[in-house]
Amino acid sequence: MSTHFTESLETLTSYQRYKSRVVHIGDVPLGGDYPIRVQSMTNTDTMDTLATVEQTIRLVDAGCDYVRITAPSVKEAQNLAVIKAELRKRGYTVPLIADIHFVPRAAEEAAKLVEKVRVNPGNYVDRKKFQELEYNQSEYQAELDRIEERFNPLVKLCRDEGTAMRIGSNHGSLSDRILSHYGDTPQGMVESAMEFVRICASNSFHDLVISMKASNTRIMIQAYRLLVHQMNKEGYNYPLHLGVTEAGDGDDARIKSSLGIGSLLRDGLGDTIRVSLTEAPEAEVPVALSIIKSIETLPQHASIEPLSNLPINLFEYQRRNTQATASIGGDHVPVVIADLSDMKDVTDNQLISAGYNFDLMTNTWRSGDQGADILYFGENNPDIQLSGNPLTLYDSETWGGLDTWDNSFPLFTLKSYSASPMKHDVANFIQISNDTPIPELPKESNIVWLLSSSNEHQIADLRQFILELINHGIQQPVILQNRINDEDRDGFVLSAAAEIGSLLNDGLADGVWLRSNLLVTKDLNEIAFGILQASRSRMTKTEYIACPSCGRTLFDLEDVTAQIRDRTSHLKGVKIGIMGCIVNGPGEMADADFGYVGTGPGKVSLYRGQMVVQPHVPQIEAVDALIDLIKSEGFWVDP
Repeated sequence: MSTHFTESLETLTSYQRYKSRVVHIGDVPLGGDYPIRVQSMTNTDTMDTLATVEQTIRLVDAGCDYVRITAPSVKEAQNLAVIKAELRKRGYTVPLIADIHFVPRAAEEAAKLVEKVRVNPGNYVDRKKFQELEYNQSEYQAELDRIEERFNPLVKLCRDEGTAMRIGSNHGSLSDRILSHYGDTPQGMVESAMEFVRICASNSFHDLVISMKASNTRIMIQAYRLLVHQMNKEGYNYPLHLGVTEAGDGDDARIKSSLGIGSLLRDGLGDTIRVSLTEAPEAEVPVALSIIKSIETLPQHASIEPLSNLPINLFEYQRRNTQATASIGGDHVPVVIADLSDMKDVTDNQLISAGYNFDLMTNTWRSGDQGADILYFGENNPDIQLSGNPLTLYDSETWGGLDTWDNSFPLFTLKSYSASPMKHDVANFIQISNDTPIPELPKESNIVWLLSSSNEHQIADLRQFILELINHGIQQPVILQNRINDEDRDGFVLSAAAEIGSLLNDGLADGVWLRSNLLVTKDLNEIAFGILQASRSRMTKTEYIACPSCGRTLFDLEDVTAQIRDRTSHLKGVKIGIMGCIVNGPGEMADADFGYVGTGPGKVSLYRGQMVVQPHVPQIEAVDALIDLIKSEGFWVDP
């Protein structure tokens, strides 16, 4: 039986892929030592055979190993046979996956026709009415017996037909029964899936793939870790399908997807992935392939000192306890550093790129919502006037010659710190990598570590250092520096999101300093704030929880998302859910302030949290109605 870091400290510092069992899906096996597979989902009407076939072909040509197609009713399930036949006629043998919600008969029909069915345990038998339910032990067991009775026919059919199954637990569609018993938690997601896993196992059916999807990356990562822990306890090792659902579009979606998927892959978890973008399905595949490519060299990483002890709970978020130092650490949100050291005279464009605006009333530069908290000038001392409370950072030699040290701090190496006769009373920044024994580090409470790693397995290297700080009772804040590389922009975004975001998601970092020989300050600043937002460490802009479109979608998701973003992108910290149908819509409103959910042809229901406040609004009026709702609830500010 395979174990992982939930049972072994070794896997926290040494890359080891979780050894799952092999599941055969058509002629493309999954798990074990097979490559990590890529999949996506069509967004065409399943009854439109030609459109679905042609989009499936585009996905396969882009690099998809599996293609999922929605089957909202029996007639769509039956049409999968026609779609499959046309694909085979054209020479495409890609395994097809039927996506099932609410309709067991559709699943049973599809299981005879395609290579895999996906069922959602939150809505396969149970229904979601947002009711608080109470059960005694016998009543709860009676519910489990009811689920087993209804689920058994599909399990036996899949077993007999050689059809694989994904049990896909989704944070946004947990049943009332699970929510009432376990709460809206990773534990609830895991138990929702495990109920179905146990039924399959009792029928000697093991061609299973398990997923724990959420739009909140912190919940998603914790749920997968907890799933592996629970499977190990019960003697299972089924392959894992990874995905961040409702990720949205653009950079935000790519950052969120890589933060969730890429973090888990770097810890050895995951056998197949799907990147869910509110864009054309074909756009998902290159992103997925890039995320997988980013871990190709991990097995050859340099060795990392094993942990002496694991001082945190990997299944629950708790930020590392640090001493607040110059507005860094403690209860302060993680900070962002912008590097403006490449020119002797900092230009207006550089300051604008770092998120600053010029205030004509005071003739000073003022930080915006995404203004870097710390400006690094290196050996330069530009003549600029800053207002508010930004910090400035200089190489220690330059800092020593400044006229004033107000909000200005020195950057040392360990060697220069030890040798320097001048140090700041409030904060001294020291650059370090994970190669100095922690007992030999200076212990002054006014030190801020700027931690970087040249190890290929950057997450493990940085994590090991910070966890050992905790083991030694050291509470100095840590700001993470990524390693410098010359990747293209997309590759940089994906790698930085996974490597830095993972540590933020575990509460282990107090700031971010992104560096690149290729990208400009504006890019680096936006990516840094994007990673903080995706990890839920710091909210500085509107959060869009937007699903990828599929055959169930009742409106043009890309167009509507663009319309809503155009009207609301200035609403800092407001979370807006944009859902094409009701499969996950109401549930995902648990993580959103407002929701826009398709509920019928040309009809949209507006949500406040999980409550419908305006049902069946004509779509032509719905965006305006959403803005009015936001205003009526007091969340609106003028742009």
